[in-house]
Amino acid sequence: MCMLGKMAGYFALVPATMLLVVSFFVLFTLGKVVSRNLKLFGAVIVALLWLSALLIFSTGAYTTVKGRPPFKCPMMEMMKGKQDMMPGGMMQAPQPK
Repeated sequence: MCMLGKMAGYFALVPATMLLVVSFFVLFTLGKVVSRNLKLFGAVIVALLWLSALLIFSTGAYTTVKGRPPFKCPMMEMMKGKQDMMPGGMMQAPQPK
């Protein structure tokens, strides 16, 4: 699981790259826009896209370095707790009454 955790950080490059590509096209379109309000709106959108890409990239870098995600999935923790309670570590289907 440790190796999978480290490799999962590299997959963060894909969405971060996609957000940066979208921001490039927004910036490209802003060069052709005449309206001042629309240029301001586009600049805000580009800033939000860059911040999102930075957040995704930094989370991926943290996951790669530490080998684990910076947060715990509540569903996985709940399932791990149920597996500990079952004999043999296997989950069993509920029995009909």
